[in-house]
Amino acid sequence: MSGARISSISPDSPASSVDLVLGDELVSVNGREPTDIIEYQQLIDGQVVTLVVKREGEPLSRKVTITKDEGQPLGLSIDSAVFDRIRTCDNHCTFCFIYQLPKGMRRSLYVKDDDFRLSFLYGNFTTLTRFTEFDLERVIEEGLSPLYVSIHTTNPELRAEMLRNPRGATSLRWLRELLRAGVVVHGQVVVCPGVNDGAELERTLYDVLSLYPELASVALVPVGVSAFSEEKDMRPHNAAEARHVVALADRFQRLTRELLGTAKVFASDEFYLVAGLAPPGTESFESLDEAENGVGLVAAFTESFSKRTSMAKLGSGFFQSVDGAPALGYRAPRTLESATYYGEDVTVLTGEYAAPILRSLFDEHGFADVEVKAVKNRYFGGNIKVAGLLTGQDLQVALSEVNESNVCLVPDVCLSEGRFLDGLSLEDLPRPVMTVATTGDDLRTTLEMVRTKGLSRA
Repeated sequence: MSGARISSISPDSPASSVDLVLGDELVSVNGREPTDIIEYQQLIDGQVVTLVVKREGEPLSRKVTITKDEGQPLGLSIDSAVFDRIRTCDNHCTFCFIYQLPKGMRRSLYVKDDDFRLSFLYGNFTTLTRFTEFDLERVIEEGLSPLYVSIHTTNPELRAEMLRNPRGATSLRWLRELLRAGVVVHGQVVVCPGVNDGAELERTLYDVLSLYPELASVALVPVGVSAFSEEKDMRPHNAAEARHVVALADRFQRLTRELLGTAKVFASDEFYLVAGLAPPGTESFESLDEAENGVGLVAAFTESFSKRTSMAKLGSGFFQSVDGAPALGYRAPRTLESATYYGEDVTVLTGEYAAPILRSLFDEHGFADVEVKAVKNRYFGGNIKVAGLLTGQDLQVALSEVNESNVCLVPDVCLSEGRFLDGLSLEDLPRPVMTVATTGDDLRTTLEMVRTKGLSRA
């Protein structure tokens, strides 16, 4: 990391009244050097905030003092969440998707983090293999909750083998300590056929009942296997295996509801789709805290589209309220095309999993004339079929197959800071497209606007 730099200053904010400019590097706050955005937020909460910043091209640092109401946002955005160094992952998981990325992509995409701070800020999952006593004390003292923990299996030997890290056999002791301290924790199990499924998965879920009953939820998600995977033991689930996982999740939902008073175990929507089953509706979930993990995402989107209800934008933890927390990686700000286009014929381009769901929704709600184009993920291959992993190259191919007069819509979730995963931008596509926020209500509103009003290009 290169330190914390000011990326924006809100107009009419307390910070706008002092000598600060974009690019200033934050050195200290009230005499302390914050290591991350969490500590920064705590330091700027008071009425008087003294900042020391270093400006490019100047040998000496500058000191500025800002007076504001207690708790009032300072008005600064910082360009990183971690100011010292992201705690990278020292596991070598057999199923890790980062190892399956082709060469030549943006460097940031190859960074594996196992940092509890990013788990708290953004909902990233941590294996706890780099967690320490000091980290535990900080989490408890500062109330850093919820956290998101990758369990995968409770069999110590198998966990060490799957993580390819001997600490994997013992690091779940920190999960026990976190739960004992009252920290809210959401868990996940990446289910790998022939590795941690079947009897091993059943053992893990029984251990959740007996060893970690305080867990807020446990999501069962399928392993993603791209064409670049070099792991011989890794393969996608077939329909029968997916149905078995769904049945096991349903069984433990009933069991946890009976014994603990609330359902804890959920299979991701992708398992239902692979199994040829309809994902459950919103009535099956008490919360959608693991929607980014694919648990209840279809239900939330369907209800949002059908009932015109608002759907919370994806994002987890403290990031939703922290002043100045940047959005990194897939949670980076989406670049929404401000232009809309004339035209009655509309094509929605999306991933292969979402396409039949959209088709059904459109037919049911008066949008039968809207074309749904399932974009095959040739870039990654394998069983990668989600909209969030669409690339510019694959959209280029798909757009060439769409009528030239159609207005084309693509989900914003496949863009991060204006770029697709393969580095291409909207300008690299062969024709103009509109990006749409990935909620049902936003999509329906856009469809109605384009089809009935058709504003000219901005």
